[in-house]
Amino acid sequence: MLVVVSIAAIAGLYLFISGRSAATGRRIQNLESELAALQRKNNDLQTELGEILSSRALNERIGALDMRLMNVEEALYLEVPGYIPPTGPSLAPPPPKIEEQRTPILLPEFTNTFIDWITEKIQAVPEPVTPTEVTP
Repeated sequence: MLVVVSIAAIAGLYLFISGRSAATGRRIQNLESELAALQRKNNDLQTELGEILSSRALNERIGALDMRLMNVEEALYLEVPGYIPPTGPSLAPPPPKIEEQRTPILLPEFTNTFIDWITEKIQAVPEPVTPTEVTP
């Protein structure tokens, strides 16, 4: 009887785990299909933006608004009192220099050979043991 109950418990656990993994796999598939759809939509929007900003489309919109190209002699420049034009691009200061600190690849503890370690341990002087008196 105990064997049947344990087999049933193992089978139930197996079905539970396989069901959860199947549901998770299905969720992953749904998310991947949503991602693909969003990437297609993004690509379509980028294509549409490229068409809108193309020189042909801009020239069509200029013609529809009755605009024309202007030469330098026709331009009217206004002088605004108190306006100071920018002097040029403002560049960021150079990044601070970082001093490179070399750290050894292997720590000194790991560069000793076994023979060096044994020699060190043999030559080390043990501390004297002081007897202690124990009273019952």
